[in-house]
Amino acid sequence: MTGTLILVRHGQSEWNLKNLFTGWRDPGLTEVGIEEARKAGKALKARAIVPDAYYTSALTRAQRTLDLMVEEMGIDNLTIVRNQALNERDYGDLSGLNKDDAREKWGDEQVHIWRRSYDTPPPGGESLKDTAARVLPYYEAEILPRVKAGETVLVVAHGNSLRALVMVLEGLGEDEILAREIATGDPIVYVIDAAGARVATEAL
Repeated sequence: MTGTLILVRHGQSEWNLKNLFTGWRDPGLTEVGIEEARKAGKALKARAIVPDAYYTSALTRAQRTLDLMVEEMGIDNLTIVRNQALNERDYGDLSGLNKDDAREKWGDEQVHIWRRSYDTPPPGGESLKDTAARVLPYYEAEILPRVKAGETVLVVAHGNSLRALVMVLEGLGEDEILAREIATGDPIVYVIDAAGARVATEAL
């Protein structure tokens, strides 16, 4: 028996466009982000994929992306589970700052360390390691059992919360996952066996 796990990063947000650190702040989608979400829904519909379960974060940009996807898929009888365990990495004191302004204030090297190291958090925020520490237990307790039971589960979340999952699913090291870019609005489909191991991966 195999199940299917579909991961989607939310569509482009207003703060992505403005080059701002977003984290747990809650901007909406841009027009481009709306189209990315609709395109993702159309891609799943074209493959006749109908999820058994739907998960997203507590943040509007991910929830809106999921809403637009299921609208395009023509699905209206569903239950969506929203949980802040799937939220984006908290950027703490950097939240709301322009990334170029942050570099001017703290220097290129320090901002690069905060953004791209695995376990060094920005002031008042989370590292990717911290993010994984809340994402993975939730995944293992709530999402993985359904996938292992043969269900198809759709998760719409954020770049770093999804990185935490991809790191485990693909067996990537700390340096490898930091270099991994997860595009907005592009579904990644994993086939998972009954033991929880990945047996196939496909990008739609």
